[in-house]
Amino acid sequence: MKKIVIASDHGGFSLKEKIRPYLEKSGYRIKDLGTCSKESCDYPRFAYALAKEVSSGRYRQGILICKSGIGNSIVANRFPGVRAALCYGIKAARLSRRHNDSNVLVLGASFVNTALAKRIVGVWLNTRFEGGRHRRRLNQIKNIEREIRSRR
Repeated sequence: MKKIVIASDHGGFSLKEKIRPYLEKSGYRIKDLGTCSKESCDYPRFAYALAKEVSSGRYRQGILICKSGIGNSIVANRFPGVRAALCYGIKAARLSRRHNDSNVLVLGASFVNTALAKRIVGVWLNTRFEGGRHRRRLNQIKNIEREIRSRR
C-alpha cells in the first residue's frame, strides 16, 4: 500500500478532511499530523512536522494545506530534500512533478475548491518526474543545499 503524510492548520482543516477520503479511495495509507479542528493554531508547527517526515525519508510525499499555502511553502522548503510546490491549478501540479520532482504538494484552501483540489492532488500523485535536463537542475539544488549546510 502507498503511504502519504498530510497536515493542515485551521484554515486548511476543512479541505484536508475532504481530501483524506479521496486519498484513501486512491489506495493511500495516510498519516495525519493535524490539526484536528477549525480552532485557531499556528501553521509552522504542522508544516515543520510534515517536512521533517519527508526530509528524513520516512515518507516520500506529503500534502500541506493552509489558507493561502504561502506560509507552509516557506517552512517546508527550509528542509533539505524537500521540494514543496504551491499549486493552485492542474498545470502547475503537473509541472511541479515533471520538472521539479516536487515531493510536497501545498494547497491554499482560499484559492481552490474541493473539486479542483482533488483534481490537483490526483494529477500530482500520478505524474512522474521526467528526468533528463531536469535531473541536472535538481542536482544543482542538492549542491546548493550541501553548500548551505557546510556553512553552518
